[in-house]
Amino acid sequence: MTEATATPDPVMQRVTEAVTLGHQGDRDGARAGLQEVWDQIGAEGDPFHRCVVAHYLADVTPDPQEELRWDERALAAAHETTDARAQEYDSGLAVAGFFPSLHLNLADVLRRLGRFDEAAVHAEHAAARIDILPDDGYASTIREALAGVRYAIAARDTSARESSPSS
Repeated sequence: MTEATATPDPVMQRVTEAVTLGHQGDRDGARAGLQEVWDQIGAEGDPFHRCVVAHYLADVTPDPQEELRWDERALAAAHETTDARAQEYDSGLAVAGFFPSLHLNLADVLRRLGRFDEAAVHAEHAAARIDILPDDGYASTIREALAGVRYAIAARDTSARESSPSS
């Protein structure tokens, strides 16, 4: 077995613990844990950490306006981080692989807010970058979600998708 983690990262350990709470149905606990990490790293902290924390905070934030702010923070931080930094955490990470999901999330929340033109732009950005993903289960999930979001944008549907992490 190979070791994917290049350097132990206590911040990412705390993120993993909080995300696990969310997967177990404790969205409030996940949100509190992630918010605590965000407060520790700060809005000017390590872009890799900010990207990951903001991305997961958006997923457990019930208010779409606040979710949008977290999604925007995640995208901005992704633009600031590098492959070298991401690979300090996991040698297999490439920042380019973050963008399909980040744009998908923005497209979905903007759609739910009735901002269809902006949502369509982010859906296009996600689609333009989706081929960077390997042909695996994660990529299939992103492709299926993108198809659903694009369909909902075209239908001018603001309802939450059942598969949306924030629903």
